[in-house]
Amino acid sequence: MSKAERTRQFIIEKTAPIFNQKGYAGTSISDLTEATGLTKGSIYGNFSNKDEVALSAFDHNYGLIKATIRLEMDKVPDTLDKLRVWLKVFSEIHTNEAFKYGCPVLNTAIESDDTHTELRKKAIAAINNWYSVISEIIKKGQEEGRINADVNHAEFAGAYIAIIEGGVMLAKVTGKMDGLNAVIKQAEKMITDIAV
Repeated sequence: MSKAERTRQFIIEKTAPIFNQKGYAGTSISDLTEATGLTKGSIYGNFSNKDEVALSAFDHNYGLIKATIRLEMDKVPDTLDKLRVWLKVFSEIHTNEAFKYGCPVLNTAIESDDTHTELRKKAIAAINNWYSVISEIIKKGQEEGRINADVNHAEFAGAYIAIIEGGVMLAKVTGKMDGLNAVIKQAEKMITDIAV
């Protein structure tokens, strides 16, 4: 990496948690300079504006979650257990650094749905990717005879994503795991119900 690339990466890594915690609107340039120890000129010498930093920070935060999911998924060969990976990962939101301030996809989706078109596009792409991965797991499980053939993969994915993100929201807002634990229990039942 060149010095400029290293500096950009440093700025992204240092500011990504702030954008996830405070959101785009709540994050100021002084937050960015404080987190990085760089001047405003240094930050904007590497990024054209706050939008570009925020979009890169989202990619970083989302990348951490994708990598965590992928790592855990690679450990389990069974399709049903692959679906359970999200339950394991999301149940660790208080101990997993990637979730320190909640799920970045959920946080970004809520904040940007009516206010920031480019961040909204990033959140939509992340959700679409999540749908796709779950759908592929369901289809593979159906081919293997592990998942009931009449399960609609898109409907399952939508309900599964919604219930998990709802549980994350409850845990973050209340500071308690009760809601998330109940959601994980229901999501486990969803998996059990589609198994052959």
